[in-house]
Amino acid sequence: MIYPVEVQQGPAAPVVPVEATNLTHALRSEWTKIRTVRSTMWTLGIMLGLVLGINLLMLWAISASGGMATYSEPVLSPGLYGLMLGQLAVITLGVLVITSEYGTGMIRTTFTACPQRTRVLTAKAIVFFGLSFGITTLACGVTALINWAVLSGRHAPSVDYYSGNGSVTISNGVTSAAPAEWLGATVGVGLYVALLGLLALAVGTLLRHSAGAITTMLGVVLLPLIVAIFMQAPGLVKVQEKLLEYSTPVALAALYRVQMIGDNNVNGLSQLAMLAVVTALALAGAYAVLARRDV
Repeated sequence: MIYPVEVQQGPAAPVVPVEATNLTHALRSEWTKIRTVRSTMWTLGIMLGLVLGINLLMLWAISASGGMATYSEPVLSPGLYGLMLGQLAVITLGVLVITSEYGTGMIRTTFTACPQRTRVLTAKAIVFFGLSFGITTLACGVTALINWAVLSGRHAPSVDYYSGNGSVTISNGVTSAAPAEWLGATVGVGLYVALLGLLALAVGTLLRHSAGAITTMLGVVLLPLIVAIFMQAPGLVKVQEKLLEYSTPVALAALYRVQMIGDNNVNGLSQLAMLAVVTALALAGAYAVLARRDV
């Protein structure tokens, strides 16, 4: 005779709620990635060291040459020279944000965890842009304050005038800095460098190769100026002028109100707008390519 076996029912397992993922989750993931990898610390650390260190060297050179007594350049301009090199570190980080995952194969895990590839790229772009803009603006703000403390109030060999359009501002016979100069030398250059980094992120997405993307971005930064220098044919004067005007070194100089091409009405806004357009187009291409290919 078979007797029925009574099965003891245990407590019901707790129901774990499943939350639909959204952009916020992707942003948290990308923030964790970018703040925990060594490349972020090294690239941004090098950028800070170059911007602050070269600025101090420039002030020492000005002092050693006796230029403190009659300083007649934009007060905040010494910060430009460190940023010329520091921007390359931000560009490198922008490339590595995406290409490092392709190099290690981590990108497959990323896309498995978040199949919405456009969301992944959007999160990377937002996190990187915010970080690079904040750090660059902070570094340039510190150099601007240092330069203001050291160089403002110096006697300048010129009549009194107030200029925010490409020349030193002189007030009551001494050097000063207009509000527009402060804005350009901090927020303006921070935005420009962050956009360059974002462009590097788009190029890295398109090429999926660190060395190739970094080399391409070096060409974007340096090639227009180099080509313009050797473009001496009379019929190419207009092309030469545009290449010079929108080259990265001249654009950064314009944001610092430093005249490099003889234009007395420079403020860097047109160059900033052009870079924003180019970056937007490159990102659009990156989104399109990322959505179509297998990985």
